[in-house]
Amino acid sequence: MASSTVPTESRVRRGPRAPGDRPVRRVRRQLPSSPWLFAAPGLLITGVFVLYPFVSTVINSFTDRRTLIPGEFVGLANFRELWHDDMFWIGLRNSTLYVLGVVPALVILPLLLALLVQKNIPGITFFRSAFYTPVVASIVVVGLIWVWLLDERGLINSLLETIGVGRVGFLSDQWLLLVSAMAVTVWKGLGYYMIIYLAALANVPRELHEAAAVDGAGAIRRFVTVTVPAVRSTMVLVGALSSVAAFKVFSEVYLMAGPSGGPAGEDTTLVMLVQRTGTGLTGRVGYASAISVVVFVVTVALMLLVLRVDRKDES
Repeated sequence: MASSTVPTESRVRRGPRAPGDRPVRRVRRQLPSSPWLFAAPGLLITGVFVLYPFVSTVINSFTDRRTLIPGEFVGLANFRELWHDDMFWIGLRNSTLYVLGVVPALVILPLLLALLVQKNIPGITFFRSAFYTPVVASIVVVGLIWVWLLDERGLINSLLETIGVGRVGFLSDQWLLLVSAMAVTVWKGLGYYMIIYLAALANVPRELHEAAAVDGAGAIRRFVTVTVPAVRSTMVLVGALSSVAAFKVFSEVYLMAGPSGGPAGEDTTLVMLVQRTGTGLTGRVGYASAISVVVFVVTVALMLLVLRVDRKDES
């Protein structure tokens, strides 16, 4: 890194140095471009792997590009086709239902789990690790395990048949398959959001709980009047993160429903539709890009909605 040396006032002073004078120090002046040199690697990675794909997707959404064909500008034709595409509305319905089913569970259940493992009692470290294990497990492995459990001849159906309930089509019924995928998403995300809540609960003053207990508040009342207000900002953060992740769900539904998206494709999500439409030698990249743009707009709208709700609660 280039630099120039500028003499200080004590350096240019004439005459012998007095016994009490401090030793001469050199002042190094950095070039204006020095901070950019440190930021350059991160900016380069962001530009290549984030900004360029985003801009390219937006541009492709206005073309009829295919996998091996550059394509031409078609304006809003892809978006007009989306309006009349039944599979697009099925994907939008399933992605919206996924948000409505998963987000409330991932906001409340990890908080209760964090309260459960917050206390320092013998053996609690084991349970914290056990609850966090699904987070670090591969989604492919997790999906296959749950497929084996929920299959027609899987463990759960075998137990249900043993107790006389009969076999349940978890993976063959349209709505049961979607609910099963939601359950897998919640099960896998509990540990991750539990850690976030544990960090928030550590900052809640113990005096507030003690004062509420002195006033005669029980455990439920302390949870509602002390814990929830103290971690409300964290709940908003968890709601925003989980809503975006739920709307862009792919792996869980893909592994459990298959590439076809379940019976007659009725469990297809928007991201699955993007993958199905835009891949292969004859993939419609332009049309898939238009779906991706819609997914981006909806996810941004979800985050803005969560922030708006948070501001209303504060006011």
